[in-house]
Amino acid sequence: MRPADRHEKIVRLVHKAGEISVDELAQTLSASRETIRRDLSNLDAMGRLKKFHGGARVRSTPSVEPAVEGPFALRMAENLTAKRRIAYAAARLLAPGDSVFIDTGTTTLILAETLVDLPALVVITNSWKIAATVSANADHKVFLLGGAYGADAGETLGQFAVEQVRKFRARHAFLTVGAVDQHSVMDFDAQVTEVAQTMIERAEAVTVLADASKFGKHGIFEVAPWSALDRLVTEQEPPASIAEALAAAGTEVVIA
Repeated sequence: MRPADRHEKIVRLVHKAGEISVDELAQTLSASRETIRRDLSNLDAMGRLKKFHGGARVRSTPSVEPAVEGPFALRMAENLTAKRRIAYAAARLLAPGDSVFIDTGTTTLILAETLVDLPALVVITNSWKIAATVSANADHKVFLLGGAYGADAGETLGQFAVEQVRKFRARHAFLTVGAVDQHSVMDFDAQVTEVAQTMIERAEAVTVLADASKFGKHGIFEVAPWSALDRLVTEQEPPASIAEALAAAGTEVVIA
């Protein structure tokens, strides 16, 4: 069973029971307890359930349990079907032995689940959640970048992270962004933008993962113009103005 499929079954079982043990999940899903514990850690980090010693339960409502994880956990539930389609389409772009930068985002965290099933990759990321997920496949070589820690998304940022990105060269960079228009892709945080820009500089091919909700939005910081990007993976055709700009820049569009 693919990790992504097993995760969906775990979430359904937890919501049906309210609370369930690791042993019950392992028996029901014919998986080892170690695999289930790792799955629960990842699903907890994604905000989809609450892990406790020996099992998991449905997350409390925000009025009962403070939302200490912030907006990232909330964004994980937005456009989930589209993000999964994009993640599977992006994973198909990789070949065994490829090296890939992956920045921190909700779509790239879902992508990490799909990479567990692929042959050996080299993954360089500033997200501990992505690193932990991909490491479920022992054949992958994973580098977790250090730096100033952002607790909301579980990412490293700042000058230390940027300096470490510059120590690598990768075949691919898979990036998420906050906004897409006919001129460029954008984000809302200067440090997030800086890490993405450095990954672009150090990659041979750059792929942006963005669902249609990002189209027509305007960010604060420009990550890159379309001329600097090789590919956009999305779940539906972009609006005409963006499609024309992509064609003019020679940027490929992959519809998931």
